[in-house]
Amino acid sequence: MKILIGLCVFVVLYAQPSFSKSKKILKEIYSKHQKTFYCNIPYIYKGNQTILQNDGSYTPRNPTTGKGKSNVRTQRIEWEHIMPAENFGRHLPCWREGGRKACKPDLTFAKMEADMHNLVPSIGELNADRSNFRYAQEEKNMKFDQYGKCRFYVDFKNKRAYPRDEIKGDIARAYLYMSKTYHINLSKYEKRLMQVWDKLDPIGEWEIEKDKLIEKYQK
Repeated sequence: MKILIGLCVFVVLYAQPSFSKSKKILKEIYSKHQKTFYCNIPYIYKGNQTILQNDGSYTPRNPTTGKGKSNVRTQRIEWEHIMPAENFGRHLPCWREGGRKACKPDLTFAKMEADMHNLVPSIGELNADRSNFRYAQEEKNMKFDQYGKCRFYVDFKNKRAYPRDEIKGDIARAYLYMSKTYHINLSKYEKRLMQVWDKLDPIGEWEIEKDKLIEKYQK
């Protein structure tokens, strides 16, 4: 009976994969490793609220909104696509017809959007600032002071994001996985960068554990 129930849950979940379902599963998968991706700051859930255990490592770039209200995204955990939705969505006809909204009913897009290997917990402000910008290798003497001691930098002018060394391999493996699994074309520069980052930052224990847990759900 237990096997039958488990099988039914699996079929229901992945017959119709969705971003919202994946986020619920990831919340459980990350329950033993509740740290933000870019800043490595612990967080906890209390009811429906997310509480950052900020030790001063992260200073919001915009603590308030343009209307003077508190910027709630500086305290909120969001599940960010390492490879942005635009990168994989633009390969589909629906994206050219109307972007993400038009692709919502598309099953191929839904599967890519829900793929948990491409999702990480991010502070809302950093998720918003990074937007759909591509990652890049920082130049020497580049200052990482936008978010206090959190080593993450967004170049809004050139639309580039610069992560810390400790997660470059995680980013690379997510990109290479998405490219191979869904036939997403990477530019020559981007493919080479990800290959370099993969070697620079080898896979770690948590990444292995996380991938095994994800595999149980989405194979």
